[in-house]
Amino acid sequence: MKTELSVVMPCLNEAETLAVCIEKAHHFFERENIAGEVIIADNGSTDGSQQIAKNLNATVINVPQKGYGSALRGGIEAANGLYVIMGDADDSYDFSNLMPYVLKLREGFDLVMGNRFKGGIEKGAMPFLHKYLGNPVLSFIGRLFFKSKIGDFHCGLRGFSKEAYHRMELKTTGMEFASEMIVKASLKNMKIAEVPTVLSKDGRSRPPHLNTWRDGWRHLRFLVLYSPKWLFLLPGILMMILGIFASAALIAGPVTIGNVNFDVHTLLFTSGMLLIGFQFVLFYGLTKVFTVENDLLPKSNKYDRFFKLITLEKGLVAGILLVIFGVILSITAYTDWQQLSFGNINSTEILRIVIPAVTLMLLGIQVILFSLFFSILGLKK
Repeated sequence: MKTELSVVMPCLNEAETLAVCIEKAHHFFERENIAGEVIIADNGSTDGSQQIAKNLNATVINVPQKGYGSALRGGIEAANGLYVIMGDADDSYDFSNLMPYVLKLREGFDLVMGNRFKGGIEKGAMPFLHKYLGNPVLSFIGRLFFKSKIGDFHCGLRGFSKEAYHRMELKTTGMEFASEMIVKASLKNMKIAEVPTVLSKDGRSRPPHLNTWRDGWRHLRFLVLYSPKWLFLLPGILMMILGIFASAALIAGPVTIGNVNFDVHTLLFTSGMLLIGFQFVLFYGLTKVFTVENDLLPKSNKYDRFFKLITLEKGLVAGILLVIFGVILSITAYTDWQQLSFGNINSTEILRIVIPAVTLMLLGIQVILFSLFFSILGLKK
């Protein structure tokens, strides 16, 4: 019979619990009459885990590259099943109760996620920080950044079709592999479902491989870096808006709030905020092109319109115009200084011209350089 389901378990010294996990999976196949296989993706075990797996008729795949993601990728790529269900080999998940996943996969869902918060978390199964801070916060960020409805981004028990796995084009090697799978599936508009899943206390006597702060940071870093809109665009637009309005008010004259007087010295900072915000927006554009052209993020219709809207020629014209306006203002300031016989400038009025002039010229140069680099990154297109 053609293999319908492959159960893939990453393994690094799981001799204490590996056998019971494999046996539960085999019993599930027999009970539900499913043509299945168990694949152990071994990441360098030294406690005899490999032999335990072989004795129980599981397929052992040796994955030399270290990391949770590396082990899973090695096991999934070796899987023969139409569908794959991955889960930890520490007996925290019940491999004898996989039918809710199989049914959703048979319905045509590309990715089926477990949700431990809906299924139940046994006492002592999840550390306090993970349960009330790490998982909820990172899952919220994932939903916000990628418009995903997944309630538990880090559930280790999940299923997907082999075809969907190839479409995801997963790259990461560590614990952030779990987040990457949901992010890629969401960005590629795949069909995703959730099923309640019970998390039990694992059966190991040693501490888990998961490092709370290191792996939490890797998840957060991945989510932020894979969302240039939240990393660069939105903060940049906010700083630009604040910088523009504050600068416009200070160019018109001093602004007094309560007993505090804001004048040209503050104008320097607001102009700087405008420039920094503009840099953020430019970095968003460059990051977007780089990630799409290197297949790190999927291409969208907006991306094609992006290229039609922003061209080298338009950028050069806009940049040159900004520089010209800056030069005109500089000449005006020079004329005012000339009227003072090039002496000390005690009036703040000239600075109200000089600061915008310098800001416009810097913006113009940034636009010109961005247009050139943007075009270089898009040469493939």
